[in-house]
Amino acid sequence: MTRRVIALILIILAIVLAVGSILTLTPAGGGLRTLIFPAPTPTPVPILTPEGTPPAINAPSAFLLDADTGRTLVNIQGDQQVPMASTTKIMTAIIALEKGNLNQVVTIKQNAVDEVKKNNGSSAQLVVGDQIRLRDLIYGLMLPSGDDAAITIAEAVSGSTAGFVTLMNQYAQRLRLKHTHYINPDGLTYYDAQGKPDPGHYSSAADLAQLTRYALANSLFAQIVQLQQYNLAPTAEHHAYEWKTTNTLLSSYPGATGVKTGFTVEADYCLVFSATNGGHHLVGAVMKEKEENKRFADAKALLDWGFNLPLKPPPPTPQP
Repeated sequence: MTRRVIALILIILAIVLAVGSILTLTPAGGGLRTLIFPAPTPTPVPILTPEGTPPAINAPSAFLLDADTGRTLVNIQGDQQVPMASTTKIMTAIIALEKGNLNQVVTIKQNAVDEVKKNNGSSAQLVVGDQIRLRDLIYGLMLPSGDDAAITIAEAVSGSTAGFVTLMNQYAQRLRLKHTHYINPDGLTYYDAQGKPDPGHYSSAADLAQLTRYALANSLFAQIVQLQQYNLAPTAEHHAYEWKTTNTLLSSYPGATGVKTGFTVEADYCLVFSATNGGHHLVGAVMKEKEENKRFADAKALLDWGFNLPLKPPPPTPQP
């Protein structure tokens, strides 16, 4: 009797396996096979998990983002709308990379040089009449923070500075940067006839971190912002240029990969930063620093804290 039961069980198993194999080849078969032989549940990959209190910093507004997962690690008034000075050029650069012809040769015009002189801006020392590829101008934009390069790039990509600014604000909307608005491509403060600064140019530490995470997915952007120096050899079309970064974090913090400094009287000192360590990638921003070097000290403190967070399984995804 026992042998008959065993034989019957074996026959049933054989039939089930045969039917399962046949049905796998049909559209409905995969679901049946999954029902009979469900796939094992994958083990969640541990992620950096905030615990304890973030380090004390000087900046009144700061944000730290796990670029691998998109999770917020530190948010200190990160949504506060403030002037962002030359961190504006992150948006200028990524639009040029995505919308411009990088091999386009652009002639440097007087209005680009005047932008620096009229507004006491930072300069890539561009010479009027020089003809430079758009690709090279992006290095002059991001390393020495050239306001002359920003105007030149804007006109090359959109035909006018105003047209480029419209594109910047469209990008901000598309990327859901709710606390960001632009009036120019370089971040300089524009004043009205009474000497009051135009309040229409602002961002937030959180928006800048999110924008930078997006921009760093572009390999050329990532390559440019981690350089400490870029030399453009002279040709018959242009002078020689030697552009050095304003971001000293690149030379003082192991694993730093960018990104951009900023300063105006209204914005104070700003820094958007990025670094990798132990297979993790963090992006952050500190805004409204009163002293130049404290922005770098704050960035280091936030990065050290973030990289030393414990690795834990991610929380379960909320069900709809």
